[in-house]
Amino acid sequence: MSKLLIHGTRKLEGEVQIHGAKNSTLPLMAASLLCGGECVLHNCPALSDVDTAIKILRHLGCKVERSAGDVVINPISAGSYDIPDCLMREMRSSIIFLGAIISRLQRAVLSFPGGCELGPRPIDLHLASLRKMGVVINEDHGCLDCSVPEGLKGAVINLSFPSVGATENIIIAGCLAKGKTVINNAAREPEISDLSNFLNACGAKIHGAGNSTICVEGVARLTGCEHHVIPDRIAAATYMTAAAITGSTLLVSRVVPEHLAPILPVMEECGCGIDLYDNAIRVVAPARLNRIKSVRTMPYPGFPTDAQAPVMAMSTVADGTSIFVENIFESRYKHVGELLRLGANIKVEGRVAVVEGVKRLSGAAVEASDLRGGAALVVAGLAAQGTTEVYGLHHLDRGYECIEKNLARLGADIKRV
Repeated sequence: MSKLLIHGTRKLEGEVQIHGAKNSTLPLMAASLLCGGECVLHNCPALSDVDTAIKILRHLGCKVERSAGDVVINPISAGSYDIPDCLMREMRSSIIFLGAIISRLQRAVLSFPGGCELGPRPIDLHLASLRKMGVVINEDHGCLDCSVPEGLKGAVINLSFPSVGATENIIIAGCLAKGKTVINNAAREPEISDLSNFLNACGAKIHGAGNSTICVEGVARLTGCEHHVIPDRIAAATYMTAAAITGSTLLVSRVVPEHLAPILPVMEECGCGIDLYDNAIRVVAPARLNRIKSVRTMPYPGFPTDAQAPVMAMSTVADGTSIFVENIFESRYKHVGELLRLGANIKVEGRVAVVEGVKRLSGAAVEASDLRGGAALVVAGLAAQGTTEVYGLHHLDRGYECIEKNLARLGADIKRV
């Protein structure tokens, strides 16, 4: 069993370059199924979730080549409409393939997705939206058998919650549907805009991405294109918290500073100096962090739920009491129990976590139960005295490319064994 060994309390320095966004790469790969030609995606991260998406595309009949950060997808030969249960269970975002498969092949058979256990993350919004577009869905013992006997048609869809995945599925399904699809209360995340930019470059007609209302006018066909995946804003936020908790100065480059706007006020509140450049952010941390009065996770442009765990780890050694309110997922405090092993002082009541800053953390053996919780344990381990052992690395590998190598280059004493 692999683990990370971290000998903490070492300062970081230098520059870390951020890889492409996991949460953008996966829907882009799914959307390539709609295209009538080859798609080249640049800046794709080396993550296990991306590997799973490649397996799914190959199972569906696509030709996929990978070289360094480039993924070349030729969907011309795609003919299978099912995704095996073993692949669906490997990542929760596998449901993003539903709209693409049904649009390409008029039928899709797949099971409910797996991935991190963050509490209920129902796909009801996905299914209800696709039903409005003419998809007939039969659910039987966790299996979804979907078909479109009369073809996909545009519809007005009012989302009860601005779900990123549902918005992506509707956009993808709407590209080749007959008529216009209007999404009200759409998700506004940067990844939605990245998907729309890719599809528009392929010939789609999508308007309003990044706003709460998105219009998709169906077209007859799409071509392939080349596209650069946006940087991973959550990976960037994680390295920023690593700099903060170790009292370090760090340049986080290959980012879009605007995408990190919801996180920057929190970093400044805890005492960090922030310098913004065209595609980089410099973090200058104080010797001891200040408390964070309140962090409330919200859909974009609010504070991202994916950054909650690393920021909480950072606050464990702040001077004072920090409050966290998790408004997106019910079970996103699983990292708290492991942070307590490191000496943190955290109390959880429902969706609220109260963090009393301590003078120091102490190394211990801890286990990641999900992707961002695992990142929080790494961040905490960097500041802990003694040795921290982090297990459950398969979660980390889903969303962070070579995190231990990057941190080691910056001066951390960390290695995978």
